[in-house]
Amino acid sequence: QVQLVESGGGLVQAGGSLRLSCAASGTIFMLNVMGWFRQAPGKQREWVATITSGGGKNYADSVKGRFTISRDNTKNTVDLQMNSLKPEDTAVYYCHYTGVHDYWGQGTQVTVAS
Repeated sequence: QVQLVESGGGLVQAGGSLRLSCAASGTIFMLNVMGWFRQAPGKQREWVATITSGGGKNYADSVKGRFTISRDNTKNTVDLQMNSLKPEDTAVYYCHYTGVHDYWGQGTQVTVAS
């Protein structure tokens, strides 16, 4: 079992920045992928960014150049630095872990006011 706890969401003006953090605990496998997804009201959950345990990163086109994902393998944490936020970034953001199984955090709300 893996538990994921997110923090760092909130309300920000368009153009502002927020940093999300996710702490993983439990049985963490050495080879894993952690990342972030988001779900806006009335829309399907969508992938935002992922980072492998080796440090390989991938981003959705909608956030490329504005968001940066990073991780600390010694602490089992993954962060998402979000800059130049837009109203369309408003969503509940979920931390995700893939090892042997998939796990999700409880979500944290990000609201970007225009």
